[in-house]
This record gives sequence, structure tokens and C-alpha cells, in this order.
Amino acid sequence: MKTTRNNLKDIMLLAWSFVRRNGFTMAEAMKTAWRNYKLKNAMHGGIVKFYFLKVDSTLREAYGTLKENLLPATQGTGRRANDTVQTYFDTEKGEWRCFKKANLVRIANA
Repeated sequence: MKTTRNNLKDIMLLAWSFVRRNGFTMAEAMKTAWRNYKLKNAMHGGIVKFYFLKVDSTLREAYGTLKENLLPATQGTGRRANDTVQTYFDTEKGEWRCFKKANLVRIANA
């Protein structure tokens, strides 16, 4: 996993958004931003087990991927991407799902 200058900029922007929107300390925000960056990279490589808090505060275990050859054929929805959520293909449900980036708890196998 090579971290470029643009990736570092994106990580910092995400961390600052956690501070502003969610009231995180900068230390919490940086840990969560890096966790999101590592998860996204891992999902581009295959199926990843990870945990996040659902909106009702229950912990959800998920198996997801963003690897091209594991995804179904899709068409654009015409909707603008939301930068506060991470979309992924849930390999257990066989559907597209998403979670709030600020609620990512842990990556089990990255």
C-alpha cells in the first residue's frame, strides 16, 4: 500500500470533517480516517471482514469488497456520491450497502 501526497491530503480532509461534524478529538479523527483509508484499500484487493456501529448503536460485522471482478454489473444511479458514507458490496447479502465513515470500529483482516 503506497501512500501518496494526494492520499495524505484526503486522509487529513476526512479527519477534519470528523472533528467538525462528529466532535472527535484530532487524535480520534486521525485514527478513524486512517482506518477508513486502510479499509478501502483492502476492499479493492478482496473480501474484508470489518465492524462498524449502525445508526441504532449496535455493532455490525460485515464482509465487503470493492474488487472489480467480485462486483455485479451495475449502472450509475445518477446520484451524487456522499462523502460521509462508505459504500461496499456485502458478499453475505449479495447487495450494495453503506455505513457512516465515522462509525467504522475495526478491520478484522486487513
